Amino acid sequence: MSKEKKQTRISEIGEFGLIDRLTQHIQLKNKSTLKGVGDDAAVLDYGDKCVVFSTDLLTEGVHFNLMYVPLKHLGYKSVIVNLSDIYAMNARPKQITVNLALSNKFSVEAVEELYSGIYLACENYGVDLVGGDTTSSLTGLTISISALGEARPEELVYRNGAKPGDLLCVSGDLGGAYMGLQLLERENEVFKVNPNEQPKLDGYDYILGRQLKPEARGDVVNAFEKLKIKPTSMIDISDGLSSEILHLCKNSKVGCNLFEEKVPMDLQTKKMAEELNINPLVAALNGGEDYELLFTLSPDDVEKLKNDPDFTIIGEIIEASGGANLMTTGGTKIELQAQGWEHGNSL
Repeated sequence: MSKEKKQTRISEIGEFGLIDRLTQHIQLKNKSTLKGVGDDAAVLDYGDKCVVFSTDLLTEGVHFNLMYVPLKHLGYKSVIVNLSDIYAMNARPKQITVNLALSNKFSVEAVEELYSGIYLACENYGVDLVGGDTTSSLTGLTISISALGEARPEELVYRNGAKPGDLLCVSGDLGGAYMGLQLLERENEVFKVNPNEQPKLDGYDYILGRQLKPEARGDVVNAFEKLKIKPTSMIDISDGLSSEILHLCKNSKVGCNLFEEKVPMDLQTKKMAEELNINPLVAALNGGEDYELLFTLSPDDVEKLKNDPDFTIIGEIIEASGGANLMTTGGTKIELQAQGWEHGNSL
């Protein structure tokens, strides 16, 4: 009888399953650690304000393709994905650190181009670059950025505060980043076959921008403060709407009904989806990388947002026993499934 221990492939349990398995036995030892693994960012208590901390890893060939992603855009985006996590806690980012692993194919000038995007993001969002590390890599480029933010304890919003009767809301529109990626992938395949063929990108500036140069929704957090609104729960949409809704439901121990006709999508997103024979709703539900904010509101606060075109009520929170459902325009109830970009998530 073999005494070898069974080896489980990561693909058998998925990234979220792996995260759960690796973190299930963590015991917090310090009183200053208010929130560890399990939200968009960790929360540390340092007096009258809390420090909010998030980190993210981007790997060449998994998260980006340098065949069509300019280095300056990549630097900018790598900062944005971390700032988005801080804003998802209803906090404000203040500092970042940058860690790079570089292969010898990158020149000094190429790294400077990457950093020009990083510095631009820092300038646009009022964030300081305060440190990091650089090392060599045998294969391509890996970028790891950590972000630090701050908020008063009473301002923080977690994933676990949604209650039955709350309304499910989202900022902006969804699916654009995914359709921008599909367009870039299509044109890259054409280029491989015929390098002289000019890419057909005209008329799709918006979805290309959503993919290559996304923005973090700090303006939404400012709007909450101005309108005296505090969401009951919140998360940023990095892995697709379905996945993020299920995170909120799991953490808050609730269910939800998402209404298909309410999911906001830009005209370019729908047009590109039609061109590629993709259901645009699938792009919104599973595409990811939109970096919009998904949040729940008490019915008492909804009136304050009703006239703002940048916010859309897309569903309602129900008891956990009701499950998480997509309510189609045809009146069918379908169980929500997380089929999004699992590799984009962080601990």
